[in-house]
Amino acid sequence: MNDLAVSCRGLVKRYEGGVVAVDGLDLDVRKGECFGLLGPNGAGKTTTVEVLEGLLDASGGDVEILGMRWPTDERALRERVGVSLQQTHLPDRLTVGEILDLFRSFFRHGVDTRELLHTISLDEKESTWCEKLSGGQKQRLAVACALVSDPELLFLDEPTTGLDPQSRLQLWDVIESFKRRGRTVLLTTHYMDEAERLCDRVGVIDRGRAIALGTPRELIASLGGQEVIELVLEPESRPAFDERAASALPGVKAVRHVANGTALAADPLHIALPAVLDHLRGAGLRIERLATRHATLEDVFVSLTGRGLRD
Repeated sequence: MNDLAVSCRGLVKRYEGGVVAVDGLDLDVRKGECFGLLGPNGAGKTTTVEVLEGLLDASGGDVEILGMRWPTDERALRERVGVSLQQTHLPDRLTVGEILDLFRSFFRHGVDTRELLHTISLDEKESTWCEKLSGGQKQRLAVACALVSDPELLFLDEPTTGLDPQSRLQLWDVIESFKRRGRTVLLTTHYMDEAERLCDRVGVIDRGRAIALGTPRELIASLGGQEVIELVLEPESRPAFDERAASALPGVKAVRHVANGTALAADPLHIALPAVLDHLRGAGLRIERLATRHATLEDVFVSLTGRGLRD
């Protein structure tokens, strides 16, 4: 039995004028997992997801969703797939309850809309016009519209962009509750804490191609160190900093530039940090700022591409 919810091979999407947004992408999403698609603006994330959702036609390659294909199985797939776009415009002068009832009417089967209101914590807003909702409430309502058919596979394109911390946490709870029921989620996000919290596996793409794939823990471990020393030297000391010498210090696994300073992947930190401080002291280099933190998926991306996920 096929255990893949999404499978694409050699996916290509080329726009008029020859712009290639997706360039031979291979991607598998297993049933029952939350899969995160990460990358900077322009990396091809949204284009990829819109092809998988059946909103765009691929220029090349093969795409299979829940064992079916959009050109031949669109009606069946629409019943089994939920989609929340990067931006959703819902009717201002319909109430929350009316919007959910409207979306529910599009499908043969689905969930009880009043139970769904409770799931997304909008019970008290059932009779409220959509235009009166806060940004976080509108976003939860958009996700509820994607959930109303009780889908097997849920696509979420940057679901928490622009939300306040409380609204983000509420939406995370909705996603985790959906996944606990054995359903599948594919989401795109710029937020590394979101990916690390929600995703079983993540794929990093850049310029339309996959450049890394694994669990968040595996990708972070690929840096060689679980901790990061962020170091900014005083301006007069910066030209004298020797990256090669720093990378050879005990506990230092890798050295890379960040903004005005340097990031050193460290393992273990209690060995690397004293070694770095002793080295700087011996070289007569003065520190402007120093901090330590856990390595993140952002570090993975910068290490792979030399630029940040929001660049």
